[in-house]
Amino acid sequence: MTQDQVDIVLIAAGWSAATAVVGLLVLYLSRRRSVRWLSGAVAVVAVAVVLAGMVGTANAMFLSGHDFHVLLWVSVVAGVVALLAGAAVGTALSRWSHELQDEARRFGESGEFTAGRHGPQELQAISEELARTSRRLQESRQREARLEDSRRELVAWVSHDLRTPLAGLRAMTEALEDGIAEDPSRYHRQIRSEVDRMVRMVDDLFELSRIHAGNLRLSLEPVMLGDLVSEAIASADPVARARGVRLGGGVEEGLEVVADSAELSRVVGNLVMNAIRHTPSDGLVEVVGRSGPDGVELSVTDGCGGLSEEDMARAFDVAWQGSQARTPDVTGVFGSGAGLGLAIVRGIVEAHHGTVSVVNHAPGCRFRVQLPAPA
Repeated sequence: MTQDQVDIVLIAAGWSAATAVVGLLVLYLSRRRSVRWLSGAVAVVAVAVVLAGMVGTANAMFLSGHDFHVLLWVSVVAGVVALLAGAAVGTALSRWSHELQDEARRFGESGEFTAGRHGPQELQAISEELARTSRRLQESRQREARLEDSRRELVAWVSHDLRTPLAGLRAMTEALEDGIAEDPSRYHRQIRSEVDRMVRMVDDLFELSRIHAGNLRLSLEPVMLGDLVSEAIASADPVARARGVRLGGGVEEGLEVVADSAELSRVVGNLVMNAIRHTPSDGLVEVVGRSGPDGVELSVTDGCGGLSEEDMARAFDVAWQGSQARTPDVTGVFGSGAGLGLAIVRGIVEAHHGTVSVVNHAPGCRFRVQLPAPA
């Protein structure tokens, strides 16, 4: 490159850079204007930068006056064409943005949004993100509605479950006070049983309130899943025998999870007791633990006969018991009887960053708990 060429490049760079700085400053100060105006301004700045470079180097190139004016007119015409093209692009962008704005306004009013085609990739990405937000909001509203229904059912059912034993306790204490109880020791045993059932109900409500409030504190440590399952089966075996239900299954040798042993024991115990409660006499409850590609899987299969789609969707809701009929467990061996066991299971499992689900599996249902594999 010759010295003249170097000088021309430097002169053109200086003039163009100065013009570009001024143009960028103008665009920055006008950044809140319509995109239609900004698109035209970008085209004008681009042409001005080119024109400034040519004007600055005109003398260095020894152009004649005629040639300089020709070059100037060509630049002006090109600038007008560029301005019109920029205005056209700006108009299209403005129209697309207004369409997106109208849809966003309708989204705010109705809560529903359907992704449309809004020109550039960035506007389409915003539209798709709004559509995803709409779906999440709908799911959130549905969950909130289910929770509200569950809360109302819980209040009604717990009130019923408390009213019944309290009425019985009052009648038995009055009989003992009046001295008309034929077998006081039997009354004392019954009073103790009713009090224990109410204590279990309060414990379940307290546990559930901790879960919903996010106050469940886990003490994570390596736990042998086989030991937890063996303890749960041993505890539930007397109840299963009394109902004529067989317990079976097994856990892979050496299968380990990182969990809070007390809370995970409650999960296994609740699932096993729930399965025994809904399995007919001479039925089988099977507990299986194994490792899988997604972590550790624990499944409890019962003989309940299966659930409807609606019941499966609500199986882990607070106060759900599978039927509107109130059939409390008078023995108290299955917990509080307020439909909190599976809701507690879900809360504890999710606190361990796991998932719990239920599917129909002949002759009953299979509850599946998925926990992350130890790191």
